[in-house]
Amino acid sequence: MYIRFPLSFRMVEDMLAYRGIFVTHKTVYEWAEKFGRAYVTTIRRRTPRLGDKWHLDEMVVIIKGERHFLWRAVDQDGFVLEVLVQKRRNTKAAKRFMRKLLSTQGCATRVMVTDKLCSYGAAKRDIGLTLCDHRQRKGLNNRVLISTQK
Repeated sequence: MYIRFPLSFRMVEDMLAYRGIFVTHKTVYEWAEKFGRAYVTTIRRRTPRLGDKWHLDEMVVIIKGERHFLWRAVDQDGFVLEVLVQKRRNTKAAKRFMRKLLSTQGCATRVMVTDKLCSYGAAKRDIGLTLCDHRQRKGLNNRVLISTQK
């Protein structure tokens, strides 16, 4: 039953008994064996497709009295793609963030929208994202700022 929720077979047995369905944990196990793979396949197909337009931004956060930078990436629908906390806000930090983002997403984006921080352009160039359209304007990056407020 750890397919989608962290429930043991006995917990599922108790939940069903509470609703008037009396089965043993062994029956729940057999159901999981029989139908589990089909459910996993269906759930994976229903996961939302991520957009091809990424909005990247960084913001200052105070952790235990020290200043850190919270780097965030969201797609055009506001889905959070990656979050990383670092002490620095330079090209090396931007490259680390972009590498982590690319490794979790598995592919590069079509459009990358950032604020005017020069580190994004340098990191993009160093990593080799030449096919990615980089839009760097103040006010264009409101998608990630709105996502932060939720």
